[in-house]
Formats: sequence, C-alpha cells, structure tokens
Amino acid sequence: MPAPNNRFAFFNGAFVPIEQATVSVMTNTLNYGTGCFEGIRGYWVPEEEQLLVFQLQAHMERLHRSARILFMQLPYTVDELCTIALELLRREGFREDVYIRPLVYKRDPAIAVQMNGLNDAFTMFALGFGQYLAGSAVKACVSSWRRIDDNIIPSRAKACGAYINSALAKTEALLNGYDEAIVLGGDGQVSEASAANLFIVRGGALITPPLTSDVLEGITRQVVAQLARDQLGLSVVERPIDRTELYVADEAFFCGTGAELKPIIEIDRRMIGSGQIGPISSALVQLYADTVRGRISEYRGWCTPVYV
Repeated sequence: MPAPNNRFAFFNGAFVPIEQATVSVMTNTLNYGTGCFEGIRGYWVPEEEQLLVFQLQAHMERLHRSARILFMQLPYTVDELCTIALELLRREGFREDVYIRPLVYKRDPAIAVQMNGLNDAFTMFALGFGQYLAGSAVKACVSSWRRIDDNIIPSRAKACGAYINSALAKTEALLNGYDEAIVLGGDGQVSEASAANLFIVRGGALITPPLTSDVLEGITRQVVAQLARDQLGLSVVERPIDRTELYVADEAFFCGTGAELKPIIEIDRRMIGSGQIGPISSALVQLYADTVRGRISEYRGWCTPVYV
C-alpha cells in the first residue's frame, strides 16, 4: 500500500496529485505489457537529515536502454529524469527509505499487439519502502518455470510483460513454503532469482552467471562485484553455474535494488554451507548497507542527495 505521504506522481509532464495519475482500462500497456520500468532506492540517513538516492543516473541510463530495445521513445534525457526524481521526492518530503518507480508505457487505447505506431508516455511515483525479502536470510527453491531467453523477451530490458515469468516463479516458491525462486535458463543452467541476481561463493571466490545466461544487467550486481574486489580482495568470476553446484556452494546470496543483498541459507531443502550466514555474505551485507547510506567516502559519488 502507498505510504501516507505518497501524494504525488509525475504524469503527463507535470507533478499531479497521485489520484489523478490514472490511465484508461484500454491503455495498450495495461492489456499487453508493452512498457518498461526501473526500480530505484533512496535511503534516509538520520544523522545527516538526508535522503540519498543510490545509483540514480545508472538506473535512468538503463531505462533509456530498455526503451530503445522496445521501440519506445523517452521524452526526457537522463539528466532530466534524475531532476524529475529528485523534485518528486522533495515534494513528498520523505524521511524514510523509499522506492522510486519510473515507467515508460504505450498510452494509446489500442487493441494492437505491436510496439510501433503507438504513442509513448512517461510517469514516475515513489513510496516508502522497507525490506523486499523479509529477514536476515532466506530459503529458496529451483523453480519449475524456466527463465525467458533473449530471443523471447530480452532480459536486459526491464519490460513490464516479462515479469509474469517472475511472478509465476515467485508465486510457486511462496506456495511451496520458500522465500524466493531461482530460475534456470533454457539450457538448464542457473540464471537468476525472480527479481534479483545470484552469487555463490566457492573456494573464497564469488561466482555469478554471465550476462549471456539471460540475467538482468543488474546495477547492484555490478556494485557488489566492485565491493568484493575493492574492499575484500576477492576474485569475481562470471561463468555458467549448474543447478547442483548451488547445493555444494560454501555461501550464496541474492542481490538487487529491491532485494538489496540477501544471504541464502537453504536451497531445495539443502543447507548452504553451515546453514548460517557465511562470513563473505555477512561482510558484503554490511559493506552494501554502508555504501548505500553514503558512509564509505570512496563510493559517496554513487549517492545523490535529495535535500540541498
């Protein structure tokens, strides 16, 4: 549910009361999923009385890439999108962690299964947001649903319609008593979670599926890899991961804007490592938390202050 101070949206080129930011039931994107979006977090830092938006520009750059893949035209530059996001947050006056959702969509009331020849629109809203995955660690399963591949719906575009694949996998996991799903690609090798990237730890190295395993080009994935190299001196390897390699990993964790960094202690009823949060995962959780809240000067540039 929206937070009580979720009062505004950027809609049709202006900031309007949230209840006025509505579309017709005939809107093409509502009927066919012909849109793309981003998810961006902002973190309230009470000691600074400041709200810091993490990797704002990187997210807006990815939104532009998604739109390009999907034959969509964004009417705003990356810098303009960043400015809109910051102004929206200032109008809301958030003093809590937030989630920002920019959305590009086909606005025409058209029964037309196509991307071309339809008008595009842009909107953005924000709301207070806590943990996406509850608890300090999670239990996961390998889903019976396979990951869509790049020649079906491109994973590097955050396409609205693609997330029915994620929803099916996540729903199956929840109904079977797990917290999250791990999906395999068409080749039977590990891809990612329903809405997060995946790392395992073996022999002191971080291992993650390559981008060619139909994973989202995760911004948090890149951040975690850099933190692991810079701060912990770890090697980070991108290579295919077999399903059974999950079971023999020393540690495993999910990462993403929504998920943040969440250790996995069990997969398919098998304990990962000792069944407790491992030392590398624990260190990265703390490093990530400090980074997004601007506490590590080396990475402060990744954080954009809202209140100036």
